[in-house]
Amino acid sequence: MSTKRCYYETLEVERSADDSVLKTAFRKLAMKWHPDKNPGDQTSEIRFKEINEAYEVLKDPHKRAAYDRFGHAAFEQGMGGGAHGFGNDFGSAFSDIFEGIFGMASGRRSGGRERGADLRYNMEITLEEAFSGKTAQVHIPTSVTCEACSGTGAKAGSKPKACAMCGGVGRIRQAQGFFQVERTCPGCHGRGQTIEDPCTACSGSGRVLRERSLSVNIPAGVEDGTRIRLAGEGEAGVRGGPPGDLYIFLSLSPHDFFQRDGADLHCRVPVSMVTAALGGEFDVPTIERTKSKVKVPAGTQSGRRFRIASKGMPVLRSRQVGDMYVQVVVETPQNLTKKQKELLAEFEKLSSDETQPEAEGFFARVKDFFGARA
Repeated sequence: MSTKRCYYETLEVERSADDSVLKTAFRKLAMKWHPDKNPGDQTSEIRFKEINEAYEVLKDPHKRAAYDRFGHAAFEQGMGGGAHGFGNDFGSAFSDIFEGIFGMASGRRSGGRERGADLRYNMEITLEEAFSGKTAQVHIPTSVTCEACSGTGAKAGSKPKACAMCGGVGRIRQAQGFFQVERTCPGCHGRGQTIEDPCTACSGSGRVLRERSLSVNIPAGVEDGTRIRLAGEGEAGVRGGPPGDLYIFLSLSPHDFFQRDGADLHCRVPVSMVTAALGGEFDVPTIERTKSKVKVPAGTQSGRRFRIASKGMPVLRSRQVGDMYVQVVVETPQNLTKKQKELLAEFEKLSSDETQPEAEGFFARVKDFFGARA
């Protein structure tokens, strides 16, 4: 009787699992038990072999049907080619999956040329700068190509040599039981090249640290959190590899007058009780540093908004412009003189439902409310 674990139990799936469930389970377990993730652990190596064997059978409809009917016996004594009959392409059957999980042969290294890292730069600008756009100078400490060796990492007069361990490929294949695993070459760390006489200026990396000054164009209409990508302005690649990118992240500093909502601007303006009651007008500043006149009609209530068309922010990469909204806040008088208090008291005596219709209506409803409960 076979002592092997059930293939479904090995992959921790139900017998009804479809192909996508099988693949997901395999990826998860392969990552967990891969020998590279657990160096020197014999248990991990055994579990990894079991996982691959189970997936190789269950992913094939014909092998899975045979296994469902006969179990492990279907692959013993020549019945359909079991674990030992998967063929010479067994290792290649998993190459795409291994590359996705472990980054093997991902293309980041080619002949020793590794792409440089991307960089992030945080920049704060004013609302006025976001309105009009600007050209800013940034100073970034970053790795640049070493001039002494032109990025090769080798001392002047010498050249990198192909790695003797991997033949310049950067990867080696190792047999583990019935399948092959491709992993990064430990001799050259995947670069495919070795340097016998490294450059003294960069210690063989092909890069040195410098401060770079760049000009960044900030278009009109950018918002808080806008990201600007400068291709090829990141770190230099290792040993002449392509550079990474630079990302400028913009944030807007708080403004003294305006609050932004998309392309619209909002401004709160305090007005006196007299102006609100009798009507009047006042000037408000705009983001363009001009003035716009706002007319307040008699009887204006606190919180009322007035719209000034096309005085907001420009829309990024568009001809559209937002609006400006002015909200009036009626200011209650404070620190009154005796005469002022007397005048307000006299005004209160002369008030009626017509002068304070909202208040009178509210308290009338309150009276009816309590009257209904009684």
